[in-house]
Amino acid sequence: MARATKKKTNQEPDIKAFFDLLTEIATEKGLSRDEVVEVFKGSLITAYQKKYGLDANLEVILDREKPEIAVICRRKVVKPVLNTAQEISPEEAAKIEPGIKEGDILSVTENPFEFSRIGATNVRQILLQRLKELEREILYNEFKAKENELVNGYFLRWRDKDLMYVDLGKIEGVMPRREQIPNEKFRPGDRVKAVIKLVELRREKTREPGPFVTLSRGSGEFVKKLFEMEIPEIYDGVVEITGIARYSGYRTKILVKSNRMDVDPVGACVGVRGVRIQSVVRELGNERIDIVNDNGSPADIIASAMSPAVVTEVRADANTREALVLVPDDQQSKAIGNGGQNVRLASQLTGYKLTVKTLSQFNEEMASPEARARLEQLFSQAQPEPEEEYTPLSELPDLSSRIQSLLEAAGIKSVEQLVEADIEDLGKILGPATARHVQKVVSEAVEVTE
Repeated sequence: MARATKKKTNQEPDIKAFFDLLTEIATEKGLSRDEVVEVFKGSLITAYQKKYGLDANLEVILDREKPEIAVICRRKVVKPVLNTAQEISPEEAAKIEPGIKEGDILSVTENPFEFSRIGATNVRQILLQRLKELEREILYNEFKAKENELVNGYFLRWRDKDLMYVDLGKIEGVMPRREQIPNEKFRPGDRVKAVIKLVELRREKTREPGPFVTLSRGSGEFVKKLFEMEIPEIYDGVVEITGIARYSGYRTKILVKSNRMDVDPVGACVGVRGVRIQSVVRELGNERIDIVNDNGSPADIIASAMSPAVVTEVRADANTREALVLVPDDQQSKAIGNGGQNVRLASQLTGYKLTVKTLSQFNEEMASPEARARLEQLFSQAQPEPEEEYTPLSELPDLSSRIQSLLEAAGIKSVEQLVEADIEDLGKILGPATARHVQKVVSEAVEVTE
């Protein structure tokens, strides 16, 4: 049987031009060509699902070499037809492919270039929509990986004198009033340095497309990142920030410790004549910064955290996490701070509930026997001594579990205690022969230094 075929005049150049167009779109959108091709495939499937059904068996062929673009729909020839998306009757199938039998698979090849005008419009709309979604997802993943990192942008505009918009290059970031430093003023084009606090792909109760990048200059994390940028010892991990408390625009207190004996953490942060810390202070609009050495007893740390006030004495209870801070009468206002801000920040930094009293108040209260008794009861427990590091007996070779159990039952629970034990005492616990064996194991395995 002769079959009529349409001439494919200029079809190949058109298809090649279409593939070139996909490449141009990928370059323009900053996407890979494969990503754009997959989006186009999905757009064709969605458009043809409207023609054949949502669960239709569809395959998209995109071959740049031939070149060829086609959509194949496969349906099984059955009777009766229960699912029109995946099945077709023998009568209908015979009209498309004469001689086909029941049980066979009918494959219909569609040419997207011959799609109806409405269908082509749907394909274009779906393609554009999915390209935008893909762009948003890529931006979201890129900025999500930068959460809690420092970024530079440029001030764009205010909205309702409350919400600040910042140009981050590929996207706009927003900075709510609560994340800003009070009384800061920016003009269009001014540089804005901030930390990325939160990145969201979408938000409830808004029709605006994401992603949404929330910036912060008022958080403690922003100050921490500034110190990491300005202080090489912090960036390298020699000095570590162990705590931070901040009241934006007023004062920040930072707890630091050194991981090397020869490095002073406070001196490293301040620098010679305060050179290092001044750059951070300028970025914060001359906000005051107190740096506290996290090396000492809780009382010493609390006393330093109360800066700028001079503290006479601190009585801290590690069990209840409460502390009494005694200050001279003329230091009370400094210790408490404006609206209680200083003592509140010190409490947040140290994790202790702080009660500030002047010496006059304390002496007056201590005149009462009941008050003295309450105070002594509250702070009578000695501060727990830091546990010394010890080596378990199991670290010694050739020491059986039975010998370890006997030693531990006698109160010798570490290698250090075993080294100091007398041979006669070991003989009473283990027997003379076993005691000599243990002493030999210790002498071979342990290097004793004075």
